[in-house]
This record gives sequence, structure tokens and C-alpha cells, in this order.
Amino acid sequence: MSRRGKFITFEGLDGTGKSTQMRKLAAVVRAAGHKVVETREPGGTLTGEKIRKVLLDSGTAGLSPLAEMALMFASRAQHIAEVIEPALAQGSIVLCDRFTDSTEAYQGSGRRLGSQAVRELHRVLCGNLQPDLTILLDSDAAASVSRARRRNKRNSKAASRGHSDENRFEQETRAFFTRVYEGYLAIAAREHGRVAVVDARGTPGQTHQKIVELVRRKLKL
Repeated sequence: MSRRGKFITFEGLDGTGKSTQMRKLAAVVRAAGHKVVETREPGGTLTGEKIRKVLLDSGTAGLSPLAEMALMFASRAQHIAEVIEPALAQGSIVLCDRFTDSTEAYQGSGRRLGSQAVRELHRVLCGNLQPDLTILLDSDAAASVSRARRRNKRNSKAASRGHSDENRFEQETRAFFTRVYEGYLAIAAREHGRVAVVDARGTPGQTHQKIVELVRRKLKL
């Protein structure tokens, strides 16, 4: 029987470089001889990607906060059952772009639904699965959101007419993103054994080196 794998999640505001840093870490971990599964939330499965389109498309601006949170957890429950748990059971290193901390920060703090509801839904619907390590990329909130908006506009222009975009959250106010950022910091303070805050204000290469050192120290990979 193979040893259970490790679950590493990347968190932070859009535009902090999560996807880039996850790809860079995956390459290093694979080079060290480990099996790696890269995935994302919302999404990660066929069902989850359909839910992602509903959640992130700017055309669904009228979605209620509670419906938004429920859809996040619907996608996550399927993701855990179909991808994350099987990969961990096979001994793989699972790298995930966002997990329940995002829901607590965006819906719990940003939408003001509170942390308690998010944590209870995670316990009931997700079996309280916790990452072995969460890397919280910390950057200037306004600059990060501006980068995310520019990226999503480029992606929208590149997509053919009629395709969904992923701009809905980037259309939120600065006050919303301030609450999300503060929500992340509160999670890091509460879960300091699991969540490591990494300063992402330097170059992508500098941030990558910090992450590699962190993973080697925390998980001995």
C-alpha cells in the first residue's frame, strides 16, 4: 500500500501569481521524483468546471451570496471525491489553486456570510479535509486586482464571441477586496501551523525560491 500523499493549496487574491507559482512548484516536485496532480477550484472536474462558468461569468452578477457559497461547495465536494482523495490515496502530491480558505475569505468575509457557516459546510460536505500546507501569497491588494482585471480582459478578447468570461469577482469594489484580504490574514493567524504567508511582492523567481524552501522545510519534499 502506498503512503498517503500530501495536499498543498495556494491562496490569495487574484493577480498574486498563484497559478504561476503552482506550476513552478509542480516542476520542482516532479523533478524530485514525486507524482504530482495539479488542479484548481472552483473546477477540477467536468461538473466543477461547469459550476465555475456560472460562478465566475460576469453575466451571473445577480447570483445571491448564499447561492454562490453553495455552488462553491458543490464543486468542492465533487472535486474531493473525484480527484483529490483518490490522488492522495495513491501517494500523489496534490497542488490545488484555491480551496476552502478562498470560500471563507471571499464569501465569509467579502460577502459577509461569516466564517462559522463556511467551516461548518466544510465539515459536513468535505469531511473536514485539511491541506497539509497552505501557501498564502501576500501582495498589494489594489495592484493584484488590477493585474487580474487586465489578464481577464485579455482572455475575454481572445475567446470567441459567446464564450463566458471570468470577470465577475474582479468587478467588485475595493472595499470588498479589502475584506477578502483581511479575511485571509485572519485565517493565517488562526491556522498558523498550516497556513504560511509568503511575500509575493518580489519577482516571480524570488517568490518561487521562498516557496521551494518553505515546502522543503515543512513537508520534507
